[in-house]
Amino acid sequence: MAKSILIVDDTETVLMFERTLLRNRGFEIRVARNGALALQEVEKSRPDLILLDIMMPELDGVETCRRLKADPATRDIPVLMVTTKGESAMVERAFQAGCNDYLTKPIDHLELLSKIQTYLPR
Repeated sequence: MAKSILIVDDTETVLMFERTLLRNRGFEIRVARNGALALQEVEKSRPDLILLDIMMPELDGVETCRRLKADPATRDIPVLMVTTKGESAMVERAFQAGCNDYLTKPIDHLELLSKIQTYLPR
């Protein structure tokens, strides 16, 4: 059975890039356009991994990650933050919220695939 990845981002071009790249690698992809929708999707589908943008409307990625990691039912799902915010203070906030790893945009597809492989070995 294919591993599932939830992509959470409010930018259509990022969603299209990540969705295409990962579907072509055999992953089942789900999409949410903000943190609130991501939490709903996680309740329904329990993905194997989450790619989570930080800067989003309604509920940002840091708070979304904090909520996921606080819930015993979802705390073990690996969360990779994927964002343009590479400043050390933002990286620190993301790790304090519980993310497993951090990537900055523009996304290097080999780095993304390598990190996914770390958390979702085949």
